[in-house]
Amino acid sequence: MPRRPTRSHAGSEPGARGIYVEVLVRAEFDELWRLTQDPALHPRWDLRFSSIVPQSSLPGGGRRFSYTRSLGMHTIEGTGVSLGERSNADGGATSALRFDTDDRWSPLRAGRGYWRYVPTPEGVRFITRYDYEPGFGPTADRVIRPFVRWMTAWSFDRLRIWAETGVEPERWPVTSVIMFWRRDRPSARRCRMTPPPRGVFAHQPASLADLEEP
Repeated sequence: MPRRPTRSHAGSEPGARGIYVEVLVRAEFDELWRLTQDPALHPRWDLRFSSIVPQSSLPGGGRRFSYTRSLGMHTIEGTGVSLGERSNADGGATSALRFDTDDRWSPLRAGRGYWRYVPTPEGVRFITRYDYEPGFGPTADRVIRPFVRWMTAWSFDRLRIWAETGVEPERWPVTSVIMFWRRDRPSARRCRMTPPPRGVFAHQPASLADLEEP
């Protein structure tokens, strides 16, 4: 598939309006790694995916995969490549990702990003930074992008609950957002969504630049 520039707004630099989400997970590092790196477990907590299916290994490490996102009357299909690394000097880890789809109904087209796992005395800071090419153009993306950011943050908090308490994500369907009387429900507000001053891709892992196109 030919490379297409990843832009979040016409006339802006790639990543200028990228999405940043961070949550503190008070759980064992290995458990968080397992829940996020297993393709069978990932869609269970992440609203952005309905399924993730590994396809093949990459020569330099990592893997190819296909993904779907059901919209009810239509299912978006796409492909991606990812590479997880647990050899960071600070004891943390990164997972780089590129994805793409030619589906005309997808609001997210070609994109790239990464996860960072940062150990702290309180737990693991789980961070994502990513950007994408808007499928419906920059004007529609002004409405879609905040919703995608919310989906990411809400999913991160649902993951946090799973890792910390063992309560499986299916216990909290997206309709639980209206259960205001349940303080233990997932909430996007528990996540930080303001990127650092240097921008979303200021500290991207080298593996992101090295990943081939999906």
